[in-house]
Amino acid sequence: MTKKTITFDTFVRWLIGALVAAAVLYLLNYLSSVLLPFFIAWLLAYLLYPIVKFVQYKMHVPGRVLSIIVTLIFVTAIIAGVVWLIVPPMIEQFEKLGELANRYLQQNTQIADVPATIQEWIKEHNSDIERFFRSSDFTEALKTAMPQVFNVLGQTANVIISIIGSFITLLYMFFILLDYEYLSSNWIRIFPQKSRPFWQGVANDVERAMNNYMRGQGLVALTMGILFCIGFTIIDFPMAIALGIMIGIMDLVPYLHSLALIPTVFLALLKAADTGQNFWIILISALAVFLIVQVIIDMVVTPKVMGKAMGLNPAILLLSLSVWGALLGFIGLIIALPLTTLIIAYYKRYITKEHEPAEET
Repeated sequence: MTKKTITFDTFVRWLIGALVAAAVLYLLNYLSSVLLPFFIAWLLAYLLYPIVKFVQYKMHVPGRVLSIIVTLIFVTAIIAGVVWLIVPPMIEQFEKLGELANRYLQQNTQIADVPATIQEWIKEHNSDIERFFRSSDFTEALKTAMPQVFNVLGQTANVIISIIGSFITLLYMFFILLDYEYLSSNWIRIFPQKSRPFWQGVANDVERAMNNYMRGQGLVALTMGILFCIGFTIIDFPMAIALGIMIGIMDLVPYLHSLALIPTVFLALLKAADTGQNFWIILISALAVFLIVQVIIDMVVTPKVMGKAMGLNPAILLLSLSVWGALLGFIGLIIALPLTTLIIAYYKRYITKEHEPAEET
């Protein structure tokens, strides 16, 4: 085997290629706020395309536009059903908490009408309140609070911009679905013909990894939702089924279900106030369900399901989650499995030569 020499011309081409790659990465970072809605729309189109295809060709709905509309109505109905299953019971629990708080105040403070009592107290201390508003302490507090007020206004503006961005994302998604076959098969033409096989191989590997990841993570989330429904039902926790479904949906993004601890604490407090049971016993029981389900998912379900779907050994899978989580935080947990699969695949193909590019179909 002859050793390939690196000429000055080859070095210059590599250098130019590296500079072009760096320029592209810089441009992508600079335009990230503009490109993000497009990439999100492409991901949503990728997820919805199988449904659109089924509606158009299996259900014989005429035309792609009508198929997209039917799909969006179907998906919206499912989301609305899940929201209806979760939100109204949560609102009912909040109302019950308000009633319990009002009853507690009446029983322990001998106050029959809380709003009327507050108004009467304000009238009695009107002069003290006016003196406080004119004092230097209030002025200093106001100066301290004003930047926070402007910060809240800025966040409100960001929310409005995000809503506008969501509409733009929906438009992107609609037009991508409209010509999905053409876009998915002809995007390769943006590259020179010489490099097209490489980029086509990359796209095939990414698509394969994403398909496996979506199926695996969906099965893990379904299993987690069922286990939480069973666990919360066993301990007679409020909103057991709805809370379990919500946690299962949240786990479609790995470890996002940890945020469900917030409503869990609230529901434990509500149950303690409503039934007279010890709050800490109720909360510890709920946390025990979290711990047991998490151990089952992390030690049994995820290694088996995701290891088989992604083609990774369970030990490598857990290591990849730890490494990418430490490097990139929450985002790292999301991209850990597909990215690790791609890195291993390309290491075997181009470094150890275990899989030659010619084997691609």
